[in-house]
Amino acid sequence: MKGIILAGGKGTRLYPSTKVISKQLLAIYDKPLIYYPLSTLMLAGIRDVLIISTREDTPNFERLLGDGSHVGMNICYAVQKVPRGLADAFIIGESFIGNDNVCLILGDNFFYGTDITLVLSRAAGRRRGATIFGYPVKNPQDFGVLELGRDGKVLSIEEKPSNPKSNYAVPGLYFYDNRVSDIAKEVKPSRRGEIEITSVNNAYLKLGELHVELFGRGITWLDTGSPSALLKASTFVETVQANTGYYIACIEEIAWRRGFITKEQMTAIGESLKMTEYGQYLMSYGRECVYE
Repeated sequence: MKGIILAGGKGTRLYPSTKVISKQLLAIYDKPLIYYPLSTLMLAGIRDVLIISTREDTPNFERLLGDGSHVGMNICYAVQKVPRGLADAFIIGESFIGNDNVCLILGDNFFYGTDITLVLSRAAGRRRGATIFGYPVKNPQDFGVLELGRDGKVLSIEEKPSNPKSNYAVPGLYFYDNRVSDIAKEVKPSRRGEIEITSVNNAYLKLGELHVELFGRGITWLDTGSPSALLKASTFVETVQANTGYYIACIEEIAWRRGFITKEQMTAIGESLKMTEYGQYLMSYGRECVYE
């Protein structure tokens, strides 16, 4: 399975902070925002990742992450010339996807929780169809909302309904089989002129092949599209890391735990960052493995 991070857009809700930099390069506490969706793909066992961004911002992502080899990944890049909607990622990335299945995650979403790896692995293990997720929220009218049957299957997906049929919002994480590029090419642009991801999901729903995984209390989803959301996310990360001693979205640690790199490679990266708490955290594994 391959992964795509959609990290384009102008980030206008975060102006002026994003006038000269992509919002996915802003810091969530101690690391760039894009580390969080990248870590989600890594936890799903995905090593081949395409980052789609704007022409102006793509070189910055390349400087930050390179080709991904330092964490045992294969990272490549593509430019979305005009914002045409989320489903455009499957058209831009068609040659990258090739004959594989694919996971799309939005660059300003991140997930955390004790059961997240299990849920991701279950979704990645489905060879056919699509898998979306449901997350309980207090304000479902602000999101795409799932209507579920008694058997837990998806009946419909409504965009920002005035009378939501459930409190399960659809977060920006999607798993698809290899048909998704062809399906996306058949989607007609909405009134906004965009190729909507909901249309792709509805196509799988009509085929009877749309699966849903519901996130429970043990998993946190944070959307970081506003200044207050950025602050809340940073506070969340700082609190968890300070209280537990474990880092969230530490891509080098995840790469080591998933077997992408060796402990020696991880601690060497830590050595190059030894002036920071992040680097010292990586080095601590090499010395005493104090957090294992």
